[in-house]
Amino acid sequence: MITIFYNIAQFCLVAIGWPLILALVLIKKKYRKRIPSRLGWQLHRKFPIYNNNHGNNTTFWVHALSVGEVTSAIPLVTKIRQTWPESRIVVTVTTTTGEAVANTRLAETANVILPSPIDLLPVVQRYLQYIEPDIYIQVETDFWPNLLTLLNRKKIPTLLVNGRISQKSLGIYKKFAFFFAPMFGSFNHLVMQTQADTVSMRDFGVTDEQLLTLGNLKFDIPTTFCDSPDITTLLPTNRTIFVAGSTHEGEEEIIFSVYRELRQQHPELYLVLVPRNPDRGEKLKQLAGTLNLKGLLRSISPKQPADLLIVDTIGELVQFYQHSSIAFVGGSLVSQGGHNPIEPAIMGVPVVYGQHMEDFQEIAEDLLTSGGGYQVSGPDQLRDIISEFITNPDKRKDAGSAARACIMRQQGVIDKHIQLIRSLL
Repeated sequence: MITIFYNIAQFCLVAIGWPLILALVLIKKKYRKRIPSRLGWQLHRKFPIYNNNHGNNTTFWVHALSVGEVTSAIPLVTKIRQTWPESRIVVTVTTTTGEAVANTRLAETANVILPSPIDLLPVVQRYLQYIEPDIYIQVETDFWPNLLTLLNRKKIPTLLVNGRISQKSLGIYKKFAFFFAPMFGSFNHLVMQTQADTVSMRDFGVTDEQLLTLGNLKFDIPTTFCDSPDITTLLPTNRTIFVAGSTHEGEEEIIFSVYRELRQQHPELYLVLVPRNPDRGEKLKQLAGTLNLKGLLRSISPKQPADLLIVDTIGELVQFYQHSSIAFVGGSLVSQGGHNPIEPAIMGVPVVYGQHMEDFQEIAEDLLTSGGGYQVSGPDQLRDIISEFITNPDKRKDAGSAARACIMRQQGVIDKHIQLIRSLL
């Protein structure tokens, strides 16, 4: 019934607002380039023959919302390819930045990478006609009624992996439980990251048979990555590299100020700032300039000496973590819920974060308890802990080892997912 009302509302919206929708698509480049693809107009180029075009081989449809979800999916997609080498893997991504990361990190693993369908019945039907999935795997979030309804109608197994519910999302889900609860209940299984996430799902009537708690897929990410050809040339030698990753507005000024102060006593320190939104690179370069810091943009050539590097590109954060001595995880000094600290921790780097780690509370607490994570309340504590790590390399090394050991103890998540996927095929 909800799906019927949902489609009626869609029809009314399109019927009334199509001039405005068309104008937005024509005027805004990001819509003009992406909307036609999300309507399925290019599917025939990706799938020249779509009737039984994959023979008897299993087709996996893996869907991710954006950069974070794509990154979470990488270890799972890689393991699916290893387990079912003859399978066809189709990855869909909602955002432009997420698709760019998928094209970079999954190009050799997935058979097809596409923009996700707009949740209109004819569009979703067209995607299903071409993809012909044997199983649909959704990473973390991005729930759509028509897609899930048609998958269920065709009796295609559906699996939510790496599920998590932030406090903000939980409030929205509860407010509109009449809309979200049926979608949650439509999955064969919802695999949650933490027990707290599982408990939250029970509030929506999801049965214990559907719910599993298997941990975070990122626990099984590799401990080393191949660098882009010029990453090492961007970083100065014989310096202590401090990487501030996934930063948000309101944090960068704090980080720049702390960094400027630290450099007076520790000139060997070098900052690499990786904002959550890479489009803010030029603005951040100007902000650094107001503090008499010369910033170098990752995207600009030729490279020149600078006080710090601003990474205004997509999908390279983990590679910079690999070269860091100290890591700060953004979204945590401001009220953004924090970002995932697993990537720097698995690299053996001590992880510093602010008090707003609500979205990753359990892993943040585990790192803190293990001695691999350090939580700070503001700029003074941030400055002090970085200074201590610089002056005490042994403490830095021990903290990095503790961080890595904390993550290694929780690995094996991917194998559990593969067993579950096998049971659904």
